[in-house]
Amino acid sequence: MDARIAELVRAGSDEALDALYARYADEIQGVAFLILRDRDEAEDVMAETLITAWRRGRDLRDGGALRPWLMRIATNHALAARRKRRDVRPIDDVAIAVADSTGPLATRIALAAAVDRLPVEMRAAVVLHYFADLSVEDVARALNKSPNTIKSQLRVGLAQLRAAWDERADRRFQHVG
Repeated sequence: MDARIAELVRAGSDEALDALYARYADEIQGVAFLILRDRDEAEDVMAETLITAWRRGRDLRDGGALRPWLMRIATNHALAARRKRRDVRPIDDVAIAVADSTGPLATRIALAAAVDRLPVEMRAAVVLHYFADLSVEDVARALNKSPNTIKSQLRVGLAQLRAAWDERADRRFQHVG
């Protein structure tokens, strides 16, 4: 299916935009949301990404690399939107409100808050590797960094996420005891 979509994209077919939307819109919007933390902006990034991919379809050299290519475009649009934005919307207030909860929603909110505290470039690397399941090499290409830089960002990012998770567990344990 991806090979067919890649062919449509490279040919500049009118069908390509619909096919890209049907196959990748949700994933692109999800990645953009994890970077931006804003649903409206993530939706805009998704639309911009699909239009950019459709317009620049001839730039796609390897049809097998369609997904990483789309994630690179989405990440670039999301990072550009993040740089333009002045008001950062941390979700710490919501995370603090559910810090003592143990349900799946509280866990997801706590994880999102921890990811939100990562520096934006590191957050993008973590999101692309662990949430979008891109290889280190694909993340490096998407962020225009060396694989070693991405490995370092992932190592530091995971350490920060673990520390935040341990801190959350310690707070919950103190409330119980």
